[in-house]
Amino acid sequence: MVDLPRCPECRSEYTYQSGILFICPECAHEWGAEDSTLAVNGDEKAVQDANGNVLANGDVVTVIKDLKVKGSSLVVKVGTKVKNIRLVDGDHDIDCKIDGIGAMKLKSEFVKKA
Repeated sequence: MVDLPRCPECRSEYTYQSGILFICPECAHEWGAEDSTLAVNGDEKAVQDANGNVLANGDVVTVIKDLKVKGSSLVVKVGTKVKNIRLVDGDHDIDCKIDGIGAMKLKSEFVKKA
C-alpha cells in the first residue's frame, strides 16, 4: 500500500493521487508533489495563534475571547495567561493547565502569543 501524505489544509488522511496532484476528498484541496515534502517527511503543520504567530511547546499564550468550559459553569476570561502549553494533533491544538480550572484543550484560534 502506498503511503500518501495528509492534506496540508485539513490534515485528513483520506487523500488520493490523480496524475501529479494529490487531492483531499474532505476539503477538496489540491496540491502538487513538491508541496507535500513536509507531509511526507512526517513534520507537522505549524500551529499558529489568532495573529498568525507560530506557537511552540512551552510557550505562554493569552486567551482573546471568553470561553465557556464544557460541562461546568466556569468561564475562562479574556486576558487569562496560559503557561507551558503543549501542542497536540486534533481539533483542539493546545493542551494546557489553567489555574483555578485545571487541564483543558484549547483551539489556537482563541489565543495569542504573549
